[in-house]
Amino acid sequence: MKKQNIINLVKYHVERNEDAFVSEVAMIACDFDAKGDEAVARCLMELISTANFYVPQASYKNLNYLRKMNYSTKPLILPDAIEQDVIGVTRAISNKAGLSKFLFYGKPGTGKTESAYQIARILGRDILSINFEQLIDSRLGETAKNVAKLFDEINHLQYGKVIIVFDEIDALVLDRINSNDLREMGRVTSVFIRELEELNENVVLIATTNLFDKFDRAIIRRFDATISFDRYSTQELIEVADSMLTMSLKKASNVRKDIRLFNKILNNLEEIPYPGDLKQIIKTAVAFSDQANEYDYLRKIYLALNPDNAEVSLQRLKEEGYTVREIEILSRVPKSSVSRKLRG
Repeated sequence: MKKQNIINLVKYHVERNEDAFVSEVAMIACDFDAKGDEAVARCLMELISTANFYVPQASYKNLNYLRKMNYSTKPLILPDAIEQDVIGVTRAISNKAGLSKFLFYGKPGTGKTESAYQIARILGRDILSINFEQLIDSRLGETAKNVAKLFDEINHLQYGKVIIVFDEIDALVLDRINSNDLREMGRVTSVFIRELEELNENVVLIATTNLFDKFDRAIIRRFDATISFDRYSTQELIEVADSMLTMSLKKASNVRKDIRLFNKILNNLEEIPYPGDLKQIIKTAVAFSDQANEYDYLRKIYLALNPDNAEVSLQRLKEEGYTVREIEILSRVPKSSVSRKLRG
């Protein structure tokens, strides 16, 4: 941390410039992280994430195509590269750097939508999401008209208080060549491109998609920045999973943590699921675990990740490198029987 950071923090506090204060803390956190002090960096980000800097009180009753979303106040676990980009987006918004339209793309469960919520949480803003049920109309030409009305709603919102999220925007605009009705899709896409280009620069808009490769390139060019969420290494997926398991076990009773066995289960997979799916598997396994068996959650996680081994073959577990004790946990077969059956 530099002397100028301290000066800026005091200055922004005195001026009650909360956005700039949050951005400065994020920059300090990045500096600590770059110097290897990850604990301090994460602590700073968690503090500004949970701080109640601003609580929007706006009413959204008259909106037709937008709806306010409730989002978690818990910090989000991301790989370093993606986390730095999310911090960068937060900084760009708070500093009014001329970047306000962002496209997050990647496979399902990689944290795209949750990252948008994370940014809103740090900046103390409301999230307004698109109501596609109201927007998309089966009648010819109506969807394009609704898109124009939607952007009119967006442009009349109170700036600096909200973030607009187009979650899974591919439901609205895909590559024209993939549409069954080329004229209608072309009309919707053209209106969307025009409205996006003319969007007030003070409006912050984040779109997410799982189908980036199928997007019309003209749409992609209208965003100020695109961020890939397909940047998880195997080790990063395991580290995220470890954090998820640790948090889930803190809320459970009569369970014992065995990170070594949990990591072995993950390492034996051909492909580790992304955090969105992993989180659900872990939460369900811990919640449904047998209270009389402190390691039962591990067996449930193994079965969820290996549905083809529903009978829990002892021979397969041995071939996957599990010890007799670990086989006992995953199969519920006593150790003495495990050894005998494997010899037999």
